[in-house]
Amino acid sequence: MDSGAPDLIDVLAFVRVVETGSFARAAERMGLSKPVVSRRVARLEDQLGARLLTRTARGAQPTDVGQAYYARAANVLAELEAAREVVAESVTQVAGPVRLSAPLSFGVEHLAPALAEFAAACPRVELDVEFDDRHVDLAGGGYDLAVRIGSLPDSSLVARRIAPVRKVLVGSPAYLARAGRPERPADLSGQAVLLYAGEQWRFRVAGGWETVRVKPVLRSNNGEMLRAAAEAGLGLAILPSFIASRGIESGALEVLLRGFPLEEAGLHAVMPPGRAVTARVRALVDFLVERFGPEPEWDPCWMAGRDC
Repeated sequence: MDSGAPDLIDVLAFVRVVETGSFARAAERMGLSKPVVSRRVARLEDQLGARLLTRTARGAQPTDVGQAYYARAANVLAELEAAREVVAESVTQVAGPVRLSAPLSFGVEHLAPALAEFAAACPRVELDVEFDDRHVDLAGGGYDLAVRIGSLPDSSLVARRIAPVRKVLVGSPAYLARAGRPERPADLSGQAVLLYAGEQWRFRVAGGWETVRVKPVLRSNNGEMLRAAAEAGLGLAILPSFIASRGIESGALEVLLRGFPLEEAGLHAVMPPGRAVTARVRALVDFLVERFGPEPEWDPCWMAGRDC
């Protein structure tokens, strides 16, 4: 094992392979050939005296020691990048890669056009965007930023609130004509319900919250599926307003029980802990806060407490 300091390009090659899961994709991202990237990672392993990656026909995955090395090496590289940007900021340069994770429905419907606007305004920023409803490991996965909806149980994350996320109970006019219109939460016990997987129906009533026991006719882990089912008249659904707004505006869905608000969540920009925030990430977060906050465009004025 060579006791000298490893070549930073070798370390960067290893980090990019872990982030992309592939020597070929890492090579493309670095602008190098696949054999060069492979040789650099092999040289790093030889120098450290440990196997960092398990190579398979489908790509490459870090070993246990490789994952531990990656977590620290990625932070060191991020700090070096942040130091470079201290100089770059003197000429107001916002440039370089940003790896972003966001939930699927919100990402496709609202975030995608916003990111297109940001990319046009900041052409030197290289966006790498993944839409996925799972909560990814920001530090372990090499993400610079995630857009998340709901509570943030991990207090170590660096978060900035972008906008409120409100929910509404909705049903189609055809369904309501057939099944009747509920006037209070207790009336929902006899209704056909379209349920988001794992969700509880809780309404604010005088003196606190009322949880309604419902028997779903359909379950799904995707809000777009529930909206389509509600618009088709299959039953009532609780949806985030950013999903329901299109159906509400078109008249395909009607909002019910307005006098009994549902729990409100938040839309947050989340960054991994212990890593310096680069100028390009700050620029993107500032853009999203201005684009969607403080009151999102998809919320009706009455929902946001504004005069209609």
